[in-house]
Amino acid sequence: MSATLPTPKYISFDIYGTLIDFQMGKTVDRLIGDRLDADRRETFKDRFGVNRWDEVLEYRPYDEILERAWRRTCEQFALESADSDIDAITASIGEWPAHEDVPEPLARMAEHFPLVALSNADDSHLAASIPRLGAPFFAVYSAEQAGAYKPRLRAFEYMLDKLQVAPSEILHISSHQTYDHIPMFELGFTNKVLLDRGYEPDIPWYGAVRMTSLDEVNRALGIA
Repeated sequence: MSATLPTPKYISFDIYGTLIDFQMGKTVDRLIGDRLDADRRETFKDRFGVNRWDEVLEYRPYDEILERAWRRTCEQFALESADSDIDAITASIGEWPAHEDVPEPLARMAEHFPLVALSNADDSHLAASIPRLGAPFFAVYSAEQAGAYKPRLRAFEYMLDKLQVAPSEILHISSHQTYDHIPMFELGFTNKVLLDRGYEPDIPWYGAVRMTSLDEVNRALGIA
């Protein structure tokens, strides 16, 4: 039996990883090169991700978040961190493409529902990335605007305040449980989709319905 989703007033999205192909790992591989063996490079990338998560718990511009997390990780692995590394990391964000399976079903979805972005990014990053998605967005909200990053509750409260809606009126789609669905559960968001791209395990306790494509989401919303 096919899943069905309640009809929302708005559909909100995480952007990087969920709709934009999050290619930070490829960027790190280019920068680290042969300074670490393959196993240590994977551990480095994991630690860089953990350090980014830790850094976003206190608001700073996202380029500063990346720099602090990068330098922390390099220090933990006894590697030199060059300014050119930071420049390459921050520049790469605007070059990441949409996932190949995004533009067509997202455009169909936008014909039926207003789309909203809620992203852990600065306005400048989203200005480069949103046009790559191939669909119009009703609103684009950044951590820069909210003064807070997900998983801080303030980020989600900012979106609710701007849209003047209750949590139950939004369907939120994300590939990240720790950044999105867990704090949203605590705020009473009941309509959530885990768009599973393999980043995190499915944790059904937090109420997100696991789906593997936007086409599947569209079918669950009754969009042909």
